[in-house]
Amino acid sequence: MNRLSRNKRVEIVRALVEGCSVRSTCRITGVAKGTVLKLLVDLGRVCADFHYETVHDIECKRAQCDELWTFCYAKAKTVINRDDLADRDGIGDVWTWTGMDADSKLMISWLVADKGPESAQEFMLDLAARVRSRMQLTTDGYRNYLVAVPGAFGREVDYGMLKKIYGDPKPNGRMGTTRRVCIGIIKKRIIGNPAKKHISTSYVERQNLTIRMCSRRYTRLTNAFSKKLENLCAAVALHFVWYNFCRVHQTIKQTPAMASGLADHQWPIGELIQLLEHDERVAIDDGELKRGPYGPRNGLSN
Repeated sequence: MNRLSRNKRVEIVRALVEGCSVRSTCRITGVAKGTVLKLLVDLGRVCADFHYETVHDIECKRAQCDELWTFCYAKAKTVINRDDLADRDGIGDVWTWTGMDADSKLMISWLVADKGPESAQEFMLDLAARVRSRMQLTTDGYRNYLVAVPGAFGREVDYGMLKKIYGDPKPNGRMGTTRRVCIGIIKKRIIGNPAKKHISTSYVERQNLTIRMCSRRYTRLTNAFSKKLENLCAAVALHFVWYNFCRVHQTIKQTPAMASGLADHQWPIGELIQLLEHDERVAIDDGELKRGPYGPRNGLSN
């Protein structure tokens, strides 16, 4: 069986995590589209497993949570209006739930799912299972957090909610769209005694910009959006493990994994490839010809 060399795999992954689309990655590396997608899916699954097994027992003082919107194949309004798409699973609006350590900048937990109460509960349960101490938690004003946070943490959290106040919609000057400008915020204490000055979602919202810049699937107004949910889940897992272990954060001058004690050095991308190579050797030894799909164990949702 033909297999890409480690150097070629590193070249492909470096292009993907720096914001290149799949097709531009193909042009840069000279590798076929199907090969790039297979590497993305295989490495994404390995990264999700690695995160599940490695990122736990975290000492976190302040965490921030948010939700990032994108869509798979078509936007929800398009799916509703087309009979041929109504019965297809895994398409429409998709939300990426993120939970970030405000000090180390470590992405502790994420979930690719819808924006319903079950997803909120699943995400919060996963976040709570990965931290070992009482912490201050901040979310935006999304109402499902009011049930999900107590359901996951009980009273063992200092929870504050930040609500934004928006003005009237204004023309955006782009394709006839409009935008709403934030004109104020309201900070609320929900559980425990959160420090009011730390009730903020600034860091995790800045991470939203990072993923939109570094993962082409999240870039707005392009045709690089995901056509399959599995590929989107793989891209998210790859991005966050790369962000945690490989990318030096400009503010803390080290990787988030180093700042949180999960790593003692900055990982080169080659170490991510070594995770995949190890998984491939195990699969061959076990006689496995095909790996299973993403599941709850990976912190991902189909």
